[in-house]
Amino acid sequence: MAEWNAYYRNEDDEEGQDEGEEAGGDFKVSGRDSLVFLVDASKEMLIKGEDGEPSNFDTTMQVVRSVYTSKIISSPSDLVALVFYGTEQSKNPRDSFKHVYVYHSLDEPGAKRVQEVDALRGSKGAQLVAETMGSGETVLGEALWCCANLYSDIKLRLSHKRLMIFTCRDEPHGGDSAKDRQARTKAGDLKETGVVIDLMHLMKPGGFDISSFFRDIVSPPGDEGDLGLQLKPCNKLEDLLKRVQAKNHKKRAMARFNLCLGEKVKLAVGLYATAVTARKPPPIRLYRETNKSVRSKTRTFHTETGSLLLPSDIKKAQTYGGKQIVMEEDEVNFVKKFEDPGMSLIGFKPMEKLKIHHHVRQSCFLYPEEGEVKGSSCLFSALLTKCIEKDVFAVCRLVSRRNYSPRFVALLPQKEVLDEGKFQITSPGFNVIYLPYADDIRTLDPPQFPTASETQVDKMKEIIAKLRFKYRSEAFENPVIQKHYRNLEALALDMMAPEDTEDLIMPKVEQMDQRLGDLALDFKDLVYPAYYNPEGKPAPKRKTADGGGGAEKKPKVEVPEDELRAHLQKGTLAKLTVPVLKEACKQFGIPTTGAKKQDLVDALTGHLGP
Repeated sequence: MAEWNAYYRNEDDEEGQDEGEEAGGDFKVSGRDSLVFLVDASKEMLIKGEDGEPSNFDTTMQVVRSVYTSKIISSPSDLVALVFYGTEQSKNPRDSFKHVYVYHSLDEPGAKRVQEVDALRGSKGAQLVAETMGSGETVLGEALWCCANLYSDIKLRLSHKRLMIFTCRDEPHGGDSAKDRQARTKAGDLKETGVVIDLMHLMKPGGFDISSFFRDIVSPPGDEGDLGLQLKPCNKLEDLLKRVQAKNHKKRAMARFNLCLGEKVKLAVGLYATAVTARKPPPIRLYRETNKSVRSKTRTFHTETGSLLLPSDIKKAQTYGGKQIVMEEDEVNFVKKFEDPGMSLIGFKPMEKLKIHHHVRQSCFLYPEEGEVKGSSCLFSALLTKCIEKDVFAVCRLVSRRNYSPRFVALLPQKEVLDEGKFQITSPGFNVIYLPYADDIRTLDPPQFPTASETQVDKMKEIIAKLRFKYRSEAFENPVIQKHYRNLEALALDMMAPEDTEDLIMPKVEQMDQRLGDLALDFKDLVYPAYYNPEGKPAPKRKTADGGGGAEKKPKVEVPEDELRAHLQKGTLAKLTVPVLKEACKQFGIPTTGAKKQDLVDALTGHLGP
């Protein structure tokens, strides 16, 4: 089961915007993402691995299913397609390409498509592939041409176009130079139209040589940390899924603006959210008869005449000095606006000047936008390199979006980090730390509590050392969200029951007890008294002195009538406890059986009132 990652933006926290909304300045982000899976259906892909390991084809179908299900949750409006090449049967628009089988055309993902991908998995899936498609001649150029037609048939606006090739053959045409030349030509045509071609090469006996053919097919490294073609093939499902998710993950800026380094020295940058809280999607209202979504509209009417009010009829006002000042909409917008969106460099500070308590809210990430202003990446890289060399951070004034108040931020430099497979773990750029204002930092006077002794502190340090582990945020899923989406998946795919959801945030008590041993008991003996038992029953009630066995009764509290009248005049009669109010009612012969506190207060008020 793939991990669900649903991200929803919070406008109050300035963490993003919807498609088509202005992000600041003159930049706009609109359109849909599209992804085409181009899968090799040759016999080599269907061969199972050693010790019963799944075949490369089965592993690819698991990845395709994972992407389908994740897009249904996080990006239901995106377009995905599944195309097989090297098949015996042909199925494509207008049937003009041989040995190309379009299993899914470019369209939004859905439950039916997930079920159809599930049918291609396992031994039954291999049999279905052999019966419906088969394995035939490979002409990759025809497949790329077919994918180009799939993109051209889409009339919607596409913001990102990506094509992923899954294969375990480094020479799909067996050295046929004419077919290789045709594939390179069609790949070049696709890249000219803005399609990014990626190779997800799988393990095969003898290794996979990417330099023989596919180096000229895939797209060169681009922006957003894309390293282009990976040298090491994938031999595990986790590695392939990680690589696909890294390529397919959206990297949309929540704001784009210019970074001003001085007079007439500007570069384009984008502000990205490093982490966004995952929430359950809001409910969608459906029309009962047609089961279609209902769109609500808000209209404003005059309270006296009932006539419909237009936006031009509605004014905004502010009461000042006892008078109501009416303002037009453009006047309100002018008052809210400080300056145009952008970031201005103020200066540099040594790294030790940035303290932990300066982190007042979630940080963001700053990265250059070469597509908006040429040369931004070069200048940005130079600034990043010098900040790292001199061990300083930059202080800037930031207006992230229109009508937002200015904030002072610290640009903390971050190096690029790659793993053994040349896969990027950490992107190069600046972490944007929002600095506090002067009135955000206050001197607190906390109450005095008993301090622990050195022996108790040392014992707690031993306990912490035993329970320490390497924390990874992605290792702990939200159980509520996981259960919600598994229930939706079971309902959409007609499953008998949803998959079990493991609550990973619950502490592992048995492992903790094994690690601690007697340390917890030793700490308890040092801190708590000898008779303390956190898991024991509460202490029994005290017995009476004569040994009658009943609980000791508290003495009655009587309040004089003058004091009751004083409470009545001050309005503090309700502050008295219920037993005191009952005793006061009994003094005046007022019944109290079954009466609540407010009833007792009302009864005393009626009796003592004028």
